[in-house]
Amino acid sequence: MSNTAFTFSVAEYINIHKFLFVDVYDRADEIRKYNITKKEWVLNGDTVIYGNYPTIRETLEYDINQEKNVDYSKFSKEEIITHLAKFVSNIWQIHPFGEGNTRTTAVFLIKYLKTLGFDVTNDLFAENAFYFRNALVRANYNNISKQIYETNKYLEMFLRNLLFKENNELLNRYLHVVYSEKPDIGGKKPDIGGKKPDIGGKKPYIELAKTSLTNKTKENIFRLYQTIQQNIFGRKDIIKILNLSPSRSSELIKQMLEYNLISPVSGFGKGRYKFNL
Repeated sequence: MSNTAFTFSVAEYINIHKFLFVDVYDRADEIRKYNITKKEWVLNGDTVIYGNYPTIRETLEYDINQEKNVDYSKFSKEEIITHLAKFVSNIWQIHPFGEGNTRTTAVFLIKYLKTLGFDVTNDLFAENAFYFRNALVRANYNNISKQIYETNKYLEMFLRNLLFKENNELLNRYLHVVYSEKPDIGGKKPDIGGKKPDIGGKKPYIELAKTSLTNKTKENIFRLYQTIQQNIFGRKDIIKILNLSPSRSSELIKQMLEYNLISPVSGFGKGRYKFNL
């Protein structure tokens, strides 16, 4: 970030990946030679359709060359946000590398925005890394059979905070494909034939909303619930799923017990729990 030199090009994008990951794995700066899928929490385990590997470089070059011809002087504030959201979601969807695409895209975007005169840093990305990735995922996912459509609105909220210092609430649970604040029942009670409606993943949101836990803690609990569901789990599972430290994982268990979100179970060894949600 401290290096002010920058060229808006495919070569620069690839070089950023190399700089970030040269000491991490052997294929830093190598464009992938295979197609990929990635199970996404925000999509309930489904995947985005990523770029086809034989045309990765050509597609990336096309998007960057198109961006070079954009005249921002003709854009309003809202149009700038809309355009940038579309541009960054497009280059991310190509996913040129096996790993590290989101981080590479973030650094490339920051350096590009600086050339446009925006005073941006990595802080918002660092504080909302999971949200930024989920926003990119939602910007590139359609499942028409389930009435789920790609949307840039979450990415636009992030960019408005980044560029114009707005204070939009960036919560991951809003991005999840099963999230619904208020079911649309047309002002009438649904006919459920005397049975409870199947609300799937909505119930945890309702239960968590009743607590005074921080938003970050609520997000961690919901991510854990989406993975664990009604299976039995322990501290090691939390560490693996949420990438938390052992001490923070123990604290999370304590908080969930305090709010009666989980209960201890016997017969499976010490420190095993199950969700009450």
